[in-house]
Amino acid sequence: MGTSIGTYKRFKPHILMVLAQIAYTFLYFITEASFNHGMNPHVYITYRHIVAGLAMLPFAYFLERKTRPKLTIALLLEIFVLSLLGVSLTLNMYFVSLNYTSPTLLASMVNTIAALTFVLAVILRLEDANIRNPRGIAKVLGTLVSLAGVMSMTLYKGPVMKSLGHPLIYIHRGNGVIHENWLKGSILIAASCVTWSIWYIMQAYTLKRYPAQLSLTTWMSFVGAAQSAIYTVIVQHKQTAWTMGFNIDFWSTLYGGIVISGLVVYIQLWCTEQKGPVFVTVFNPLSTILVAVLAYFVLGEKLYTGSIIGAVIVIIGLYLLLWGKEDQQPEMKEKEQCSTKNEVHHEEPRMQKFTSDAEQDVVRNKMTSMPNL
Repeated sequence: MGTSIGTYKRFKPHILMVLAQIAYTFLYFITEASFNHGMNPHVYITYRHIVAGLAMLPFAYFLERKTRPKLTIALLLEIFVLSLLGVSLTLNMYFVSLNYTSPTLLASMVNTIAALTFVLAVILRLEDANIRNPRGIAKVLGTLVSLAGVMSMTLYKGPVMKSLGHPLIYIHRGNGVIHENWLKGSILIAASCVTWSIWYIMQAYTLKRYPAQLSLTTWMSFVGAAQSAIYTVIVQHKQTAWTMGFNIDFWSTLYGGIVISGLVVYIQLWCTEQKGPVFVTVFNPLSTILVAVLAYFVLGEKLYTGSIIGAVIVIIGLYLLLWGKEDQQPEMKEKEQCSTKNEVHHEEPRMQKFTSDAEQDVVRNKMTSMPNL
């Protein structure tokens, strides 16, 4: 029993990130159906994060009221920038770029976030890329292999896999006009990937000063929704775009708000605090694999052998990177414990100069009996 609990605690971040990617997989299909139905993407982003903020607010207020640090002007500015990078700016650029390019290009570009985050984390010394260490080599090699697998999935097709029969679900794809402007679209999606990577990195720093994941998720949802609403009002002048019926638009907004922008973002924040931003982003290609598989079996879409080969390469790269990061967290915790012990040893002689052993015991007893403020 004790061994199974220890194993669960060890692999809890891995399990949570896999579940998060499964949630993202369903998001792809439900939002595609909603956009084909006529939902405006910018309005969707605004409504989705309002729902997320309302869903997370009671949990953040009651569960973190004793542990939540006080908000300062500096923290509010950080939250504003986090909301801009992770919600309003990035997601709106992502959906605008979809009008100028293709979903294939978006899929390949979005999955470069893990590599971008790893490079930024190494530059900012959040990750150790010591190539003299086998685990450091595994992290670098795993990132490159995973990136190569993603690129092969999206750029190399190969022969088509034989269909297994009629699709279980048929989604009608509208005949919307696609304004092809590859240069503009490529710049937008590249910019959104960079801002996404910066968002993941910035979370690691913000969580050190504001270690309240539920509250941070709530703040980002509300602030991001406000930012997105201002942008949407500027680019979308039709009032009918803001109306929503009790249909797929409502359910996609509810799912995206509660599950993705609420629960999944909270999971990512928790995993970022436990394992770092690179650990979170390296799981992103899993949703690409799951979307391709689910689209083949359920929707009857074409599945190419290039996608299967790329998926295998991605899994190999993912395994290498996770193995490289496996012992990193315990080592960091040991260093932190050693530093705190050294601080205690430096402080104890100062106490002995002014107090006797008996007086020190009285002071320590009083300190341990004080409640956590």
